[in-house]
Amino acid sequence: MAKIVLDGVDKVYPGGVQAVDNLDLEIADNEFMVLVGPSGCGKSTALRMIAGLEEISGGELFIGDQVVNDRPPKDRDIAMVFQNYALYPHMTVEQNLAFGLKLRKVPKQEIQRRVQEAAAMLGIESYLKRKPAALSGGQRQRVAMGRAIVREPQAFLMDEPLSNLDAKLRVQMRASLNQLHERLGVTTVYVTHDQVEAMTLGDRVAVLRDGRLQQVDTPKNLFDHPVNLFVAGFIGSPAMNFVTADLERDGDTAVLKFAEHRLSVPVETFSARPGLRDYIGKQIILGIRPSDFNDAAFSTNTSATMEVTADVTEELGTEINVIFSIDAPPVQHEAAAALAADAAGDESEGESSALPLAGDKSVFTARVSPRSSVRPGHPVKLAVEAAELHYFDKESGLSIR
Repeated sequence: MAKIVLDGVDKVYPGGVQAVDNLDLEIADNEFMVLVGPSGCGKSTALRMIAGLEEISGGELFIGDQVVNDRPPKDRDIAMVFQNYALYPHMTVEQNLAFGLKLRKVPKQEIQRRVQEAAAMLGIESYLKRKPAALSGGQRQRVAMGRAIVREPQAFLMDEPLSNLDAKLRVQMRASLNQLHERLGVTTVYVTHDQVEAMTLGDRVAVLRDGRLQQVDTPKNLFDHPVNLFVAGFIGSPAMNFVTADLERDGDTAVLKFAEHRLSVPVETFSARPGLRDYIGKQIILGIRPSDFNDAAFSTNTSATMEVTADVTEELGTEINVIFSIDAPPVQHEAAAALAADAAGDESEGESSALPLAGDKSVFTARVSPRSSVRPGHPVKLAVEAAELHYFDKESGLSIR
C-alpha cells in the first residue's frame, strides 16, 4: 500500500488548454479519496496522470516515496477500473481475471488462488466459465473490479466505474465498494460526477472546478462547512438554494431581507462567524439547504418562517420536495452560472428533473415532512433552521467565516 501525493501538478494540452492547474493533494495510505466535479473540471485527467496515461506538464507526482512522473504505467504498481469495463469478449470471466497475471509471469498456482479469492469476494464464482456477453452490466463491472483486485496493487484507480449501471444497481455496487475497501485496505482514488456517490463512498472528497482544487475534506464537513459558493451548490442533493439578501441591524439583533421575506439571524451565528459583523448594512449571498426547511406545522422550531406558495411537490415517501419561487432574481455570480450550466447538462442526459419556469424569480426547493398536506398551488408556512444558514461574500463567493 502507498500514499499518493500530487505536488503542484499541472496538465496543459497543445494550444494552451490547462486541464489541471497547480493541483496539491495528498492521499493517505489506505484512504478512499473521491475526486468530484462537473464535466471538464480535470478530475479524470488527474486520475490518468496518476495512472501514467497522461504526461504531467509540471509539478511532481509521488506514489509511496518515489517520484513517478516519467515512470510508465506498468511500473507504477496500480490497477485501474474503467467506466466501460474493458473486458475481453472472447475470454471467459476466469480468463479475464487471470490475463494480467499471466502477462506478469505469475506462477499458475498463485494465479488460481488470487482468481478464486477475488471471485469469492465479489460473488462471481458461478460465472467463471461464462463470457462477458452472458453477464449483466453489474456482473461485468464486478469482473472488471476483480481483474484489478487480483493484481494486489499499491493503489486502485477508478474512473466513473458505476455510471453505466441503473440507479438501483449503483446503490448496491456502492455498498459492495465500501465493503471491498474495508476488507482490502488499498489506497483508492475514485472519480465521479455524481456527488451522492462521492459523499457515500469517500473517506475524503476533493471538489474540482476548472482544473483547480476548491476544497478537500470529509463528506460531512463539505456539506456543513463549504468554503465557497461553488462547493456549497455542488455538494448536496437537492442543491442548496441561493438568494441575494440584505443583512441589516434590527435593534439588538440582525435580520436578512430578501423579496418579501425576513429571517432573524441567531446571536450565536456572530460568535461562530465573527466576520459576518463586517457585512451588516451590506448585501450578501444567502444559502439555505432544502433539508433546513420543514412544514411549520411539523416543526418544533418556528422562530424563523417563510410563507410561500408551492409550485410543484415531489412525494418521495420519506419526504416531500416542495418547489416554489420567490420574488427575487437568481443570484448573479460566475460560480452560480457554472452550477446552472452543469445542472442543465445533467437534465439533457435525463439525470435530473427540469425546474418550473419562474421568469426573473429564484426557484427554491424545500424538503419537508411526509406528513405535510402541502399541495401544488396552495400556500404553506415553512420553518427555517436559522442556525444552519450559509453566508457568502457577494463578490468573491467565499464563505463568510
